[in-house]
Amino acid sequence: MKKVDLAHYKVGTPIKLQDSPTYVDLDASKKDLKKALEQTREELGEFQDTLYAHGKYGVLVCLQGMDAAGKDSLIREVFKDFNARGVVVHSFKVPTDLERKHDYIWRHYIALPPKGKFGVFNRTHYENVLVTRVHPEYLLSENMPDILSVEDVDQKFWDRRFERINNFERHIAENGMIIFKFFLHLSKEEQRQRQLRRLRLKRKNWKFSPGDLEERKLWDQYQICYEEAINKTSKPHAPWYIIPSDNKDAARVITASILLQELKKYKDIQEPELDPEIQTNLEAYIRQLENEGK
Repeated sequence: MKKVDLAHYKVGTPIKLQDSPTYVDLDASKKDLKKALEQTREELGEFQDTLYAHGKYGVLVCLQGMDAAGKDSLIREVFKDFNARGVVVHSFKVPTDLERKHDYIWRHYIALPPKGKFGVFNRTHYENVLVTRVHPEYLLSENMPDILSVEDVDQKFWDRRFERINNFERHIAENGMIIFKFFLHLSKEEQRQRQLRRLRLKRKNWKFSPGDLEERKLWDQYQICYEEAINKTSKPHAPWYIIPSDNKDAARVITASILLQELKKYKDIQEPELDPEIQTNLEAYIRQLENEGK
């Protein structure tokens, strides 16, 4: 099986999505991919324990992608070996009335993981430069004082949003948040096949909405918006990774491998040293407990 090379997926210079592959061959069978994922996620689970004990960093994993890109199943499979209390998943839907009374980043800020834990955003603050860009009429529900009609939304408006998102991510990174942003890059044909499966398999029918087909018609517009968002917000402290996602098993292995490789670079994340008094009396505590069993 080919080793996952971070350089193949990390966005460091401007990219064109049409030139980025949606399928990658890791030279491994489905069985080999599942085994590789099991080994990697076990190590990630162990790392999470250490992260919690260390208590000085949080990890934010952001997942974006077109409908049926595999976000839900990736979360299920990659984080399966985590302590359930060590990872919190947030799936952001249409903003509530309360959320609309705040700025668009507010609901994401309050959902950030505390230090010592992983947080996964299934769809993220980037929806505010993706869905609302394809459907600018949605912005009117935000009740912004300077946006009275769709005609008020220009390129400067979007540039300011990109700047605010960059500032948000820089702020949380400077305060101990390790940020990963994954774009699950799916081909239009693979999306069609997955949507057909949702319709043909009764147990998957619930995932389908007629609105999915309407959004599919806007595929090209979404690709343009994703490309600009990725290029304008991939920073050293909050990089984007483009994950070929036509093969779900390979996408999960690549994502998990990137997480593990990057997190291992934080050499300061170690279990804290025992209090000197506890260390000195460790054997005495052991004997005390052993004697209770006699």
